[in-house]
Amino acid sequence: MVNLFQRLKYTIEADLHHLFDKKEEKNPISMLNQYIREAEKQTEETGKWLERQGTLKQKLEKELEETMEMQNKRSKQLDLAKLSGEQDLIDFAEHEILTYEQRSIVLKNSIDKTTEELFGLERKYEEMKHKIKDMKVRQLQLMGKENVVRAHNQMDHVLHPESTGTIIDRLDTFETMENYIERLGQKIDHQHEVTSMEERLALLEKRATKKETPELLQ
Repeated sequence: MVNLFQRLKYTIEADLHHLFDKKEEKNPISMLNQYIREAEKQTEETGKWLERQGTLKQKLEKELEETMEMQNKRSKQLDLAKLSGEQDLIDFAEHEILTYEQRSIVLKNSIDKTTEELFGLERKYEEMKHKIKDMKVRQLQLMGKENVVRAHNQMDHVLHPESTGTIIDRLDTFETMENYIERLGQKIDHQHEVTSMEERLALLEKRATKKETPELLQ
C-alpha cells in the first residue's frame, strides 16, 4: 500500500512538471485548474483506500479480540479437563490453546504493521490535501495576476494604441480615428456656422420688414 501511494505521489508530481513544461502551449490558469481537478480526484480515491485500510485494521483487532476470548475459554476448559482426568479433552484443549496463542502473535504483528502503515498513509494523505490547498491559493494568485495583465492591456490599448498589436496597423487606426474626429468636428462647426449665418440673415430680414411697414403706412 505504501509503495502504491508513493508511486501515486510521484505520478502527480510528474504530471505537474509535464504540464508546466508545456506552459508556452497552453493557458497556465487552465492548466492549473485541470491539474487541481485531477489532484482532487486522486486525493478522493486515496481517501477511500485509507478508509479501507482502517476497516481492515478494525477487522484484525476484532479477530484478535475473538482469538483472545477463545484462548481464555480453552484455558478454563483445560483446567476442568485436568480435574476430570479425561486425557483426550486435555490434549484437545492444549492444542487449541497453542493454536490461539500462535494466531494471537500473528494478529498482533499484523495489527502493529497495519497501524504503522496507516499512520504513514494518513500523514501523506494530509500532505496531499495541503498541497491542493496550496495550489488553490496559487490559482487565486495567478487569476489575480491575469486580471491585472488584462486590465493593463485594455488600458494600454486605449491610452497607447501605438504600443499594442502591430504598430503600423495601430497607428493607422489611431490616425484614422483622429482624422475622423477632426472631420466630424469641422462638419459640426460648419453646420453651426451655417446655422448662425441663417439666423443672422433671418434677423436682418425681420428688421428690414419692420422698417418697410411704417413707410407703407404713411
